[in-house]
Amino acid sequence: MHKLLRVLIALGGVSIVLSACESAPVTGRSQLMLVSESQEREMGLQAYRQVLAQEPASHDAEFNALVDKVGRRIAAAAESPPAEMWRAPHYHWEFRAIKKNVPNAFCLPGGKIAVYSGLLPITRNEAGLATVIGHEVAHALARHSAERLSDQTLVTAGVAAAALALSASSDQRTASYSPLVIAALGAGASVGILLPMSREQEAEADHIGLVLMARAGYDPHEAIGLWERMRAANKGGRQAEWLSTHPADETRIENIRRWVPEAMRYYHHP
Repeated sequence: MHKLLRVLIALGGVSIVLSACESAPVTGRSQLMLVSESQEREMGLQAYRQVLAQEPASHDAEFNALVDKVGRRIAAAAESPPAEMWRAPHYHWEFRAIKKNVPNAFCLPGGKIAVYSGLLPITRNEAGLATVIGHEVAHALARHSAERLSDQTLVTAGVAAAALALSASSDQRTASYSPLVIAALGAGASVGILLPMSREQEAEADHIGLVLMARAGYDPHEAIGLWERMRAANKGGRQAEWLSTHPADETRIENIRRWVPEAMRYYHHP
């Protein structure tokens, strides 16, 4: 009876996973989505409000105008996809410039974009900023946050199932080692599944971002210079690539060089 129940649960899990599959924009990569779009957008809005309550807004008129201009051009490209390449998200776009000397930017689900002033020495020009915002908008367009939450949910469920199976083992030696096995399984799941997935999402955001900036009228070749400057700013203290959530800078630049010719098919100078 217990064996039959386990089989039925497993089949039910497979059914849920299959029904929750989607395809990423541009790349067509299969994605697992166990989080609804409305849930994702609500979480994004809450996170955005929290950041704005904690971070100082920039009152630099030129910086604000630049973020708004580039953001709206990239957003317009996201809302006007080429035929069947992705589904227009219909976000309520918002743009904020933050006065903080940190090289950071984000786009949360629902189209909430923030750019930190510490990025300006690296972006240098409008096209450099378009590279960054295109990358961040790509994360939201591909629903990477929902995918990551779904992956974490699945991994957690798998570790819990393994723990249950080990605790029920009649083999006393196996049972005595079960806490160590469970701990190792958790670490293995993180390094073997979640970190590579995060790196894949980062690379995918670069790929999609190139198409977005091209469709917004920015030359994708400018992305190479941006990431070369980012590499120079990142010198020292980087983790090994296989333990990192981001691709190595050299890997990223090499990938971008490879994807630029594809993105150029969508480039039209305004």
